[in-house]
Amino acid sequence: MTVLRDYAAATTRPTLALPFVADPRYDEVVSPDGGLRPAWKALASAFSLTAEELQRVDGEITRFLADDGVAYLRPDVGAQPWQLDPVPLVVDAADWARLDVGLAQRAELLNALLVDLYGAQTVLAEGIVPAAAVFGHAGFARPVARGRNADPQPLLLSATDLGRAADGEWHVLADRVQAPSGLGFAMENRRVISQVLPELYQEGDPHRMEPYFSALRAALISAACETVSAPRIVVMSPGPFSETAFDQAYLANALGFPLVQGEDLVVRDGWVWIKPAGWPKTTPAERVDVIVRRVDAEWCDPLELRADSHLGVAGLAEAVRRGRVRLVNGLGAGVLENPALLPYLPAVCEHLLGERLRLPSVPTWWCGDPDARELVLARLAAGDDALIVRAIDQPRKTVAGLDAGELAARVRAAPHRFVGQDLLALSQAPVWRSTGQAQALALVLRGFTLRYGSAYRPLVGGLATVRDGAATPPTTKDVWVLKSSASDPDQGLAEITTPPTARVIPALAPRALADLFWAGRYAERAEDLLRLLLTAQQQLEQSADPDDARMLRRALRRLAGPALPDPEEDFRSLLLDARRPGSAAHSLAQLRAALAGVRDQLSGDTWRVFSNVERAARSLRSSTRAHRTAESGGRMLAAVLSLHGVTSNMIRDAGWHMIESGRFLERGLQVCHLLGAAAAEERSRSHRDDLTALLTASESVVTHRRRYRGTMRTSDVLDLLLLDPDNPRSVAFALAQLRTHLAALPSSTGSTRPERLREQLEASLAQLDAVALAAAPRAQLVVFLKRTVAGFEQLGDAIAQLHFESGPPPVPMSALSLVEHQGVPA
Repeated sequence: MTVLRDYAAATTRPTLALPFVADPRYDEVVSPDGGLRPAWKALASAFSLTAEELQRVDGEITRFLADDGVAYLRPDVGAQPWQLDPVPLVVDAADWARLDVGLAQRAELLNALLVDLYGAQTVLAEGIVPAAAVFGHAGFARPVARGRNADPQPLLLSATDLGRAADGEWHVLADRVQAPSGLGFAMENRRVISQVLPELYQEGDPHRMEPYFSALRAALISAACETVSAPRIVVMSPGPFSETAFDQAYLANALGFPLVQGEDLVVRDGWVWIKPAGWPKTTPAERVDVIVRRVDAEWCDPLELRADSHLGVAGLAEAVRRGRVRLVNGLGAGVLENPALLPYLPAVCEHLLGERLRLPSVPTWWCGDPDARELVLARLAAGDDALIVRAIDQPRKTVAGLDAGELAARVRAAPHRFVGQDLLALSQAPVWRSTGQAQALALVLRGFTLRYGSAYRPLVGGLATVRDGAATPPTTKDVWVLKSSASDPDQGLAEITTPPTARVIPALAPRALADLFWAGRYAERAEDLLRLLLTAQQQLEQSADPDDARMLRRALRRLAGPALPDPEEDFRSLLLDARRPGSAAHSLAQLRAALAGVRDQLSGDTWRVFSNVERAARSLRSSTRAHRTAESGGRMLAAVLSLHGVTSNMIRDAGWHMIESGRFLERGLQVCHLLGAAAAEERSRSHRDDLTALLTASESVVTHRRRYRGTMRTSDVLDLLLLDPDNPRSVAFALAQLRTHLAALPSSTGSTRPERLREQLEASLAQLDAVALAAAPRAQLVVFLKRTVAGFEQLGDAIAQLHFESGPPPVPMSALSLVEHQGVPA
């Protein structure tokens, strides 16, 4: 028996029945007579997987998602692995056609309503929508109301959460128009499922999603002012710690637009600009024409909206009012997410479009209406489990845990702030579980609609979500919409007309340059420490005397602080404890954080580095054997080394040069620290072994053997690691590379302070005589190394001062107001 047949046999009657639901739930795969739905009948022969085969596919999905670094960040938990079910949601063409019309109409209606609410406000003047339901919602942005340059099409992209009722009809659960998320996740789901189930995907031949992204790109380019020949478009993100950071970066990457944060932009002379390197000492030159905002409106402008925001751009609202920049979607779009509007949308549709509403909303009652309020309060008092009560502009969890009496008191105190909604008996779909069975769970479908040309076009597909309890992370499904004919164009788009664009190399903001610089430093720091740790452990294993590894352990203490008494425990800590500054785990965590801020600049292969590191760490945690430390450390080192291959394929812009600058600056520092630890040791009987270990840890032992025929002299080691211009691990080589990369940065002139400091270090090195230094007292070498380390650190600070943003950090306007208030006598 295959998994699909097992599920069909077990689902001849509903498995998700609720006590207040008279009708059985609609099943997305199995019809009431126990047969398969039409969409699945065509795929039944291809989807002939047993439980063992589906278990294997599920494991492959997990590995693919981990390699791509796909995660969903929950505020209370942190990064959670993205969950994707191997069984897609399959919808046939006839079923989708009805939904397609409803989604297109709804987007057009929401756009018309948005224009009316911020313009003529006829729906308020004629009493179609109560004014309190609109003005009482935090999403109504007063700074852009009745603007003189109002956008006639403020809604370019919308998302709609849908649930299917027991009768098979779709209902709207919520509209997501402020900063619609999920398109990137949906595309990633499709990419993974098409790879792990290639035969099924080819047999089903669902609508591909790529044409929709092309249409979205064309629509965004067309959204710019007609007078702009080569519009500059950016995706504005709250940052790498946003819940949907992956989705934002994927979208920016797929569209080819820079991913920026609020701190990367500045409003100057009424226009929005990308901050140049060295801001504010430099003048911006790259103007922004369209912003795809993924930051909620209230956080977008600390001057006119939320004063304590660090996510927005001061003056952005004024630039929007002047028509100097186009926001997608507009600042006021959040008011459309107000559930208090749902009961009035049928009348609004008749008023603004002259049509009946095609997609009904889940039954909703706004408590600002006396009759609706009494109905809601009566059902609350009766303990009606089919009713949920929620605030109109706050997460549902804000009223979770309140008993019926407490909730009723809140409704009576501020009735316009609450709605009551029926709890829809959502349709169910099979979800694969590690127990070896498919479990039926309730399903929500998120659809997307884009204004392309003169009409709204829904994505033929979407993002489906199932959840087994509120406490568990959601599991998603790929959504396949089958074609009515094999000749049907994907997404109904036979040809995408893209406006002509010019070749551009987007400028990088100071924040992005800083992230890339530190990514280079942390990558080198992790690599060097891993080499040092592995060499130290190997030296301990080959000697019965723990003191034989004393020099290398001293170097580890220099880099990662006090060591644990037991060497093996210390090595494990260096590999696993990200809270220990200087450890390999800490450097890798910081490396990942730095790269997350510039994800749009990077190949998808980047995240395989961290996936492989995490697998090695899991393996080490599962075993206490000493050999596992070396094995896991070696796997981590191999993963970090693969990052060199990824960055070597980057375009040679300022970002790449900044990564390489950070890498070679850190390499010079690490070599000096390693030599400093060796210089602090008394010459002993194991001096030759120490020099060999020193060369091994610095990846120069093979070069030394070839150069010096096995002779081990201190002067040769110093020459190789300090002065040899052809040894990639030497300080001289690092300084030469720094010359090239610093010169290529946009603010460099040949005489800037970083360039002068680098030249000073190079001149100091050129005066060094390795033979004389080896023969001199060790204190002389120690002094030279300390001076060189200080020079590298000074160089790093100078790079930051010149190329990154300088000046004091931004201060919330609320804090400034507080200071001014405290300075005024009472």
